[in-house]
Amino acid sequence: MGDYSKALEFYEKAHKIYEKALPPNHPDLATSYTCIGGVYNKMGDYSKALEFYEKSHKIYEKALPPNHPELATSYICIGLVYNNMGDYSKALEFYEKSHQILEKALPPNHPHLASSYNNTGTVKTKKNIVAELNLQTIDRGTTLNQLNYEPHVSASILKQYLRELPDRLLTTALLPQWNEIISLRLTFFSLFLIQSS
Repeated sequence: MGDYSKALEFYEKAHKIYEKALPPNHPDLATSYTCIGGVYNKMGDYSKALEFYEKSHKIYEKALPPNHPELATSYICIGLVYNNMGDYSKALEFYEKSHQILEKALPPNHPHLASSYNNTGTVKTKKNIVAELNLQTIDRGTTLNQLNYEPHVSASILKQYLRELPDRLLTTALLPQWNEIISLRLTFFSLFLIQSS
């Protein structure tokens, strides 16, 4: 494991020099922002990573032609952060922007195009898995409602179900839906008690 705080310290020192020595839209300044964003991404500070990747991207947009491969790389970095955050729709949006540039800028058999296809395929797979699991969770919630279990039993079963998912990222992505299902179950149970009284 790297010493990210030390890496950040050195990248920030380099960045200060670039800021003094280069014009504000110089591509090297953008590269510096990308390096800092990369460290924040590795540290799991995705909002900071996004902030620096977006600063980098704005410079590249001004300094480079619209189909420059460095712009594609910038889109990939932003997409990666959204992917790490579990926002697969946003990740896909940026991966596709990147791919469009790479298709225009590179020959058809270039390895970067293969990587681009992999990025898009991976995020589409994750997006489909989350959608599938959302449906399974809702189906599981419906089944529990039909069985008329007490709310705490439903919550326990759903909690165990979500705990057993192999990918923590998917569990995190499903947490809001899980809370909503439990809330609905409690609401239905309350209405049932009112009607039975």
